[in-house]
Amino acid sequence: MASRYFVRGDIDGFFGLFIDNLLQLMLIDVLCRYVCGLPAELVAGRIIPGAAISILTGNLFYAWQARKMMEKTGRTDVTALPYGINTVSLFAYVFLIMAPVYNETKNPTLAWQAGLLACFLSGVMEVAGAFVGDWLRRNTPRAALLSALAGIAVTFIAMGFVFQIFASPAIAIIPMMMILMAYASRMKMPFGIPGGLAAVVVGTGLAWILRAFGFEFFQPSVNAGHLGFYPPTPVPGDLFALLADARGWKYLSVIFPMGLFNVIGSLQNLESAEAAGDSFDTKSSLLVNGIGTLLASFFGSAFPTTIYIGHPAWKAMGARAGYSTVNGVVIVLLSLIGGVSVVLRVVPLEVTLGILLWIGVIITAQSFQETPERHSIAVAFGLLPSLAAWALLLVETSLRKAGTTLFEVAPKFGSDLYIYGVMALNQGFLISSMVLASIMVYIIDRDFLKAAAWTGVAAVLSSIGLIHAYRLTPQGIQSQFGFCAAPWFAAAYAMTALLCVWFYFLRKKEGENDGAAGSVFGS
Repeated sequence: MASRYFVRGDIDGFFGLFIDNLLQLMLIDVLCRYVCGLPAELVAGRIIPGAAISILTGNLFYAWQARKMMEKTGRTDVTALPYGINTVSLFAYVFLIMAPVYNETKNPTLAWQAGLLACFLSGVMEVAGAFVGDWLRRNTPRAALLSALAGIAVTFIAMGFVFQIFASPAIAIIPMMMILMAYASRMKMPFGIPGGLAAVVVGTGLAWILRAFGFEFFQPSVNAGHLGFYPPTPVPGDLFALLADARGWKYLSVIFPMGLFNVIGSLQNLESAEAAGDSFDTKSSLLVNGIGTLLASFFGSAFPTTIYIGHPAWKAMGARAGYSTVNGVVIVLLSLIGGVSVVLRVVPLEVTLGILLWIGVIITAQSFQETPERHSIAVAFGLLPSLAAWALLLVETSLRKAGTTLFEVAPKFGSDLYIYGVMALNQGFLISSMVLASIMVYIIDRDFLKAAAWTGVAAVLSSIGLIHAYRLTPQGIQSQFGFCAAPWFAAAYAMTALLCVWFYFLRKKEGENDGAAGSVFGS
């Protein structure tokens, strides 16, 4: 018996995925305009439609994929993979690529073009990951991948937005607590309303009621776009404008790990779906994931798409294939008429931030929960570079608001704040996080040859400038690539690699099993 295209559970699944996707688009709108200086016309007319096309493409494919599995197996309970904008990449690309370009040049077009190229390169990595993803996963410790992810989650996602929530307690704390209660307790809301939707509705109503009584805690966005028709438009000229420009490639230390996260994260989500009973083809799933990101960049969006975590949750709701199709169609229709900007005139961003806070907290918690207990030290160790990057952002923002620059003030910090150490740890911090956590994993396991190999990787990365290397200029901190870019770091890591080899022989002398069979990068 053929399964129906839409079932009751698809309604719940649609609202859950739609609210998530809509929130990402709202964030893109706000962050691009207020953090990266992009005009509303560019955001509404190019970026949002480009993102919508990528979301539609993936949602239609994963719905079709689920339908094909139903036909092949005769089952009616197959749930399509959830899909949308990659939240972590969104923040990474805004705060670590587009905003620095804008702050340095005051040119919003250059900031957008840098984001486009980063998105394109991430898509290339994701497509390549369809063929090498399993190897990458086998050869990078889970603690290293999750630690770097947690570092972004606890700093650039959770901390920034929890400040914004507590700056607007009258309208933001109640929705935040509703989201935490609904998600953490796993209690169902009345009438099966998704917790996120209920919180947004309550928070929005509260904001407008207070506004009616003269308490203007919520100021509707006056700079948002307008309703109209915004068709997706290819932008190959802007996409490749920085291909031969150093500014387009200086952020590889951000792009590479984020692309790797997308590949590894998608593989883990495919495993999660298989554990829930839906075993999808790895190569085609990852290929479409990458193609969606490439389409986003080609049509003007600077933000990669990804297979979402949480397939078992959508399956538990009773969602099947229909929720994915309807979500893609509704998102693209809303985007084509400029509806995202209009939503921002009605819905305060503050009432939605509890969802992001939850995402940041749960990613951080899972980084410890989903790794072996003995490797929790490695996860904690890997958080340090992200904390340094967050600290540097606060310092630079404070100095800029005070009318000065880090170039002028850095020599005055002295031992009150070892600012040069903060800057060194900030450079390529996502890669540093992965490498340092990997080293610690193998030290904990007394697998000193693998620790030596990863320390050797750190030496190479330092020597070519992907980590720790920088130049402090009046325009800000600039990456420094080339031979011997950070010589003292390279030398220190190289000596540490030799120290790890010495510990390996000490261990052998003690008669312990070296446990170093196989690839030196294996887990």
